[in-house]
Amino acid sequence: MRYVIEDRRYRFRSAFDMETGAYVRTGILDDEGHDTGVDPFMASFPHLIDVGVMGSCAHGKTGLCVRAGIGCYQSGLTVEQPDMSVEDFRWICEQCSRRCNQLALGGRGDPDQHAHFEELLRISRENLLVPNFTTSGYGLTPELAALCGRYCGAVAVSWYRSPYTLAAIQMLLGAGVRANVHYVLGNNSIDEALERLEHDDFPEGINAVIFLLHKPAGQGSAGNVLTVDDPRVAAFFAQVDRPHRFKVGMDSCCVPGAVNHCANIAPESLDTCEGGRFSCYVGPDLVMAPCSFDQRRRYGVQLGEDMDIARAWNSEPFEAFRAHLRGACPTCAQRDACMGGCPLMPEVVLCDRLERMGLTKKDVCYERNV
Repeated sequence: MRYVIEDRRYRFRSAFDMETGAYVRTGILDDEGHDTGVDPFMASFPHLIDVGVMGSCAHGKTGLCVRAGIGCYQSGLTVEQPDMSVEDFRWICEQCSRRCNQLALGGRGDPDQHAHFEELLRISRENLLVPNFTTSGYGLTPELAALCGRYCGAVAVSWYRSPYTLAAIQMLLGAGVRANVHYVLGNNSIDEALERLEHDDFPEGINAVIFLLHKPAGQGSAGNVLTVDDPRVAAFFAQVDRPHRFKVGMDSCCVPGAVNHCANIAPESLDTCEGGRFSCYVGPDLVMAPCSFDQRRRYGVQLGEDMDIARAWNSEPFEAFRAHLRGACPTCAQRDACMGGCPLMPEVVLCDRLERMGLTKKDVCYERNV
């Protein structure tokens, strides 16, 4: 099924295919309805919502993330909340029907371990929302994989370098699921990423490998953050820039690095930070934020009887978040491609252009002369 959303407030149209996951949007339309070619900055309602259905991680106590070298950005080892209720999830879905395209189920722990997992998937589809999620694969069973094949658009398996990682991928592929690998890219994993990309060493049959930039949020350490002057960063994007037997993707946090290092990627295929523009996060406690990495909830809005998703989307905290993206790097020729990168953690932005620091070549020459 395909459907079109006409955004009258921001004057553009988007189309989404629920079967293939294809998503396109026009540029801003002029008074005659012609596409101006200028990308809209935001939508009047999020097109994708990351819904944190899991309030606690059953596997956190066993240290799966730690053993895999991944610091849980939602502090799954130390923080526990009740999982999202079916009633709250239904309330979210009913607001989103025909206004939003996809739900990325997440939170603290594997969504497939939610006590009402099948019901969550069914409610999503009843409201014309495609559910997707990421799992460690540790507790995945053939029965759960079959549910994914019936309801989900895609399922990603975190690259935990364990037998259950590979077993989960095979279970999903066997159930006809479009399976991806999610690979957290940091100081401790980039060498392996380079080796595997060079030899196309990821499981046969996967749809894509998606690289997620490590962020110092939750239990993610600052010492694992990649820096723009690390020669391995340029080598990594050189590997991304060449053909592979599987698709290679990245999260929007990687886009500044792609802009600076990739010559073969079509610019229109890059989507920079969509937080507060086309996507948002709703936690199990119904706090809505522009991005799930806002763990301190600097921009969080409590949803409830007097605050629905549409009102939160147009609230002052969300506008404050967007202000960073609206005003970043105004003199940079690539501004529209990356909008200055992450508004939450500037240390992860893989860019050292002078424009990012508000400088020009003349400023640098003057400093040197002084």
